[in-house]
Parts: sequence; structure tokens; C-alpha cells
Amino acid sequence: MSRRHHSLTLRLALIFALLAFALLATLGVALYRELERELIMRDDAALIYRIDQLRNLLNDSNTLDLIKTKPELFQNMLGNRESVLSIAAPGQKPLLEVNPGNIDMPSVTPVPKDYSLALTDVHHLPGIKGVPFAAVAASIDSGDLGSLQVTTGRLMTERTAMLASYRLSVYILASIAAIILAVVGYLLVHRGLLPLRRLAEHAQGIGIGNLAERLDSHGAPKELLPMIDSFNTMLERLAKGFVQLGQVSTDMAHELRTPINNLLGETQVALQQSRSIESYQQLLASNVEELERLARMLDNMLFLARTDPASALRQRQELSAADEVERMADYFEGPASDVDMHIFAEGEGVIWAEPMLLRRALANLCANAIKYGAPGSKLMIQAIPSAEGIYLSVSNTGDTIPAEHLPRLFERFYRVDESRERSAQSNGLGLSIVATIMQLHDGRHGVTSDGGVTCFELFFPRRED
Repeated sequence: MSRRHHSLTLRLALIFALLAFALLATLGVALYRELERELIMRDDAALIYRIDQLRNLLNDSNTLDLIKTKPELFQNMLGNRESVLSIAAPGQKPLLEVNPGNIDMPSVTPVPKDYSLALTDVHHLPGIKGVPFAAVAASIDSGDLGSLQVTTGRLMTERTAMLASYRLSVYILASIAAIILAVVGYLLVHRGLLPLRRLAEHAQGIGIGNLAERLDSHGAPKELLPMIDSFNTMLERLAKGFVQLGQVSTDMAHELRTPINNLLGETQVALQQSRSIESYQQLLASNVEELERLARMLDNMLFLARTDPASALRQRQELSAADEVERMADYFEGPASDVDMHIFAEGEGVIWAEPMLLRRALANLCANAIKYGAPGSKLMIQAIPSAEGIYLSVSNTGDTIPAEHLPRLFERFYRVDESRERSAQSNGLGLSIVATIMQLHDGRHGVTSDGGVTCFELFFPRRED
């Protein structure tokens, strides 16, 4: 089942829009709450001020006549149809009731005489159709009329409409800002990802034919530099591996061609005419020798291809250098005596290595030394410890190897003398395997040849604590 890939640019733009809307809406709500609180305080203060005015007015002796003859004066004092006013003696019909909007006057408990009204004395009631209603009542000593109860209130339609308009403005402005930020964010992110798209196009153009090409980090954002460096490093490894693979393929084709041609030619010649049993036996023996050489070559190539660096590092052990060099001397004592060579082994210290790989490296060096050493000479295997690790050397006496050949001795299929007779025991991979083993151990390898003495040296680093 295929998975749908979403645009990073679109997702970032939507995130920017949501964040902008959330932040602006939160700010708008906070300002709305503050505005609502201020408007309520203003309206409550207006009601209290009206009660204080009525207290002063009703203290006049001509208040009763004023109430009866000019009630419109009080109506004008209210100023709109949403305000109500009631002046009445306790338990009696109101002397004055101004209620142009026919609002149901709620029952409000009056505050005592000579009480200084505060904002907390204003009663906030549900009102009508969701519109809040505020009212306040106070007892007044009017002189001739005695004690009166004054109640005034107001339906907050104007305030409600103002707050509703403010809320709508907040949401509209927050939405517009979110849309603008989403568009701007999309464009900015799209432009910001332009270097990444260029790198992708450049990387897409790199193939087998131009593995030497590298991604250009000039002008790239700082965040992309690690990725570019890692990708270029990977390309270097791929290019090196591809070159090595091509070289190995060429070398193998060259190396396999000779034994195969030998097998094919000898067999074709043998089939052209009848031969004696002895001739066929010699032919089969020669073919077996060539086949053994092919088998050994393929075995070494598989070893080089299958060796796992991580596995080799995990299986390293502390090995006695004296035991390992003595083991090699005992193992090659027979082949050395066949060519009248004498093996000497000496050394001490500890080798931090994978046992099988270490022994294969030493075995390849010893076999090479016996093959090319002079008859009657000696083969020396030594182990010399140092502060950084331990050095293992295999030296023999024979022909001096020219200096120009020394750096290439560990290359695959490289031979100093191309005319040297090839046998089933030689395939040009022994020293290459030694080099691979030392790379797996993070070690070093080298060779010197001077005055007829050739010395191969391996260095194994000590174990890190």
C-alpha cells in the first residue's frame, strides 16, 4: 500500500497560520475581556452617579411638586429608552415610574440611607434575550415625603452590540492575519528550500559516468552543510569502491583467462588424437593443478568480499605474541624444510586481534617468504611490543625487490615479475588479503627490501581501555 507524501512547505505554512490565528485570537480575547470589564465598570459608575444625583434632588422640599408636574424632566435625565427609574414610598404605588421600553422592573434590595454606594452594590441580572440588565436601589430621606426608595437600571444593549462587534473584528482580523502569514510563510519556505531542490537535482545527475563529481556547498545554508559533506563522503566511498570493483573485475578476467586457456588448449590438443594412458594422466594432473589455482583464487576473492569489519572488531581477543609466532613456526616447519630453510620465532607481548584473521595474515606472509626465499637461508618471525601496540615482522633472504615495486606489493594480483611461473599456490591475492586484515584491525602494514633481506611488518594497535 503506497503512502501519501505531504508537502513540507504546505505543512509549515499551515502551522504558521494556525499559530498566528491562535496567538492573535488569544490576544484579542484578552483585550476583549479587559474592554468588557472597563465598560461594565463605566456603566455601573453611571448608575451610581444617577442615584447620587437623585439623592441630592429629592432632598429639595419642592420635589413632590416637581415629580407631579414635570415627570418628563426625569425621563429626559435618563436619556434613552433602555433606562428605567422608579421612585416610591415603601409599600405604596410609585410616585414616579419612567420605563419607556416597558422593561420588567426586577425587585432590588435598596441600600440604607446615608450609605455611600460602591460598584459592588450594582446588581447584574440576566436581562432580556441575553442582553444584561444592571440595577441599583437606595433609600432616600426626602424631608416632607419621608423615606423613599429610588431604583434605577439600564438594559445594556449598546454595550452588548459594541462587544459583539469587537469580537467579530477580532476573529476576522485573526483569520486575515493567519491567511496572510500562511501565504507569506509558504513563499518564504518554498524559497528557503530552493538550495535543497538544487542539491536534489544535482544529486540526481550524478551517475556511474561522473562519480567523481561532488555536490557544491557554496552558498548553501549552514543547516545543509553536514548533509552535503556526508553525501560527498559517501560519493567518495562509492567512487573508490567502484574503481576497486572495476580493477578487481579486470584483474580477475586477466587472471582467470590464463588457466582457462591452458585447460582449454591442452584438452583440445589431447582430443585431436589418441594418446596413451600416461599422457592422459599427465594431462589430468596438469588440469588439476590449474583447477586448484582457480579454486584458491576464488576462495581468496570470497574472503575479501565477505569479511565483515564490524564482526572482526567484535571478535578481537588478547593473544600471546610468543604463542602465535611459535604456532606459525611449527606450522611451516615442514614446507620450509622442503626448500632447506630454517625458521626462527621469537617475541613477547600481547596482540589485540581476531585470532583467525591474525593467523591468516601471518600464514600468507610466511608462505610468501618460503616461496621466494633463497634455499638454505633462514626465515625469521618476530614480535616486538611498543607503547602503542605490537609489531610483527616476517623476514627472509632472497632477491632484493626494487624500490619502485614496494608500494604496490599489497595490491590485488600485482606481481613484481610478470614472467614468473604461476602455480596453484600463487594467485596474487595473498598480500592483498594481509592488507585487508590490517585495515579491519585499524593497523598498518609495510615492507622493506635491502641487501637481499626482505621484511614484511604488521602493526596491531593495543587495546583501548
